Amino acid sequence: MLTRRFARCNDHVKITLFTAYCQSLYTGNLWTTYSQKSLSVLRVQYNNGFRVLLGLPRFCSASEMFAQSHTDGFFAVLRKKTASLLSRIRASPNSILKTVAERSN
Repeated sequence: MLTRRFARCNDHVKITLFTAYCQSLYTGNLWTTYSQKSLSVLRVQYNNGFRVLLGLPRFCSASEMFAQSHTDGFFAVLRKKTASLLSRIRASPNSILKTVAERSN
């Protein structure tokens, strides 16, 4: 839908839309029990969505396309979400959350 509706927009607008709609990965920071295979399948779809939105060739390098567009790749988004969650838990005044954070070290 995004590709069709915003086909005439420039790449900056498309990247902003991708960031808003596809990088949210709701509760991604809690996906610790997922297998590497399931995360890899999701990563491939994430990369393909970015390629389609920007009209890039199917087999172009994912790391190169994210680097050129100054956008985070799938695992970078997950790492940032996890770090943000841990930071918020450690800064919380709640003693239970602090205990959980100390055990996660």
